[in-house]
Amino acid sequence: MTIRTTSGTALLQVYDMRTSLAFYRDLLGFEIVETAPAGPVTHWAMLRNGPVHLMLNTKYEFDYERPLEPDRTSGRNDFVLYLLCEDADAAYLELQAKGWTDIEDPSTAPYGMRQLQVRDPDGFRLCLQHEITR
Repeated sequence: MTIRTTSGTALLQVYDMRTSLAFYRDLLGFEIVETAPAGPVTHWAMLRNGPVHLMLNTKYEFDYERPLEPDRTSGRNDFVLYLLCEDADAAYLELQAKGWTDIEDPSTAPYGMRQLQVRDPDGFRLCLQHEITR
């Protein structure tokens, strides 16, 4: 038997839910589909941008469990979320205009993808990319 999947969703453990929601909603254009618990203080959220879904969960349930500074390094370089977009260069300009600084200049990969590398507030790497038409 072959396992056949129909979709998938990444779950990211985040330091501060409000900061992460603002990044994904206000900078990357994700909409908040659902939160739990509902209301202003949430520990889990389902986000959507077009066909892409993403879940966020607070790494620390209680404020007293959180270290004073977020860990933006442990395991973060082992993970990259690749997202297809219409125009990586336009995304770069938009993120710059919105004041996001943890971003690299767009580049072209040898396999024909125009790519923009950006880090979210927790240090997770995202690659916004589009195929270069030849």
